[in-house]
Parts: sequence; structure tokens; C-alpha cells
Amino acid sequence: MDQGTMTLLIYVVVFGGIMYFFMIRPQQKQAKQRRAMLDSLRVNDKIITAGGIYGKIRKVKEDSVIIQIADKVEIEVTKTGVGSVENRDIVVEKEKKADKKDKAEKKEEVVEQEQTAE
Repeated sequence: MDQGTMTLLIYVVVFGGIMYFFMIRPQQKQAKQRRAMLDSLRVNDKIITAGGIYGKIRKVKEDSVIIQIADKVEIEVTKTGVGSVENRDIVVEKEKKADKKDKAEKKEEVVEQEQTAE
């Protein structure tokens, strides 16, 4: 390969890397957060549907939820139709990793305490 072809190849690889980190990766992260939110739906969560209807979950089924939108008015909506959960934060992978790190630190402290006690 000559110098021009090699330079062009380097530019294409760098551009591909930039596209991955600025477009593809954030989209995957957002999809993961949405999946976690939909998997963690539970009774009494206050939600907003994708259509803008406010309600409270009364029953969670495999692919849908029944929400109460007014007194004696309940509708069934697919889980993918849920836009957001209003009354709580959803635990994401970072928090789970932080919990694992805290547990590891506690184990180290216990080991150090045992060593000093001996």
C-alpha cells in the first residue's frame, strides 16, 4: 500500500470509532435503561404512557400492565407503551456495580480487622 491509501484507511477507522462513541454507544445505553425500567414495573407505580396518559399500575402481566387512570376506570397497556415511571428511580448497572464494590471493600475491612485481632 502506498502512503495515501494508508492515510485514508486510518481516517476511516478513526471516523468509525468516533461514530461508535458518539452515536451507537449512547443509543445502546439508553435502550438498556429503558429495558431495565420496563422489567422493573410493579404494582402502585405511577407512570406516564407514551401517549401522555397518567395512571397508577394495578396489575402487571407478562407483556402488559393494567393502569387506573380515574376512579373505576382501568385500561390495559402494553409494557412498551409505558413512557416513564414517576414515583421512583430505576436501578441501573452502575449502581449494581457500586454495590459489588462496596461489598468487596467491606470484606477487605473484615479481613484486616481479623488480622489485627490475632
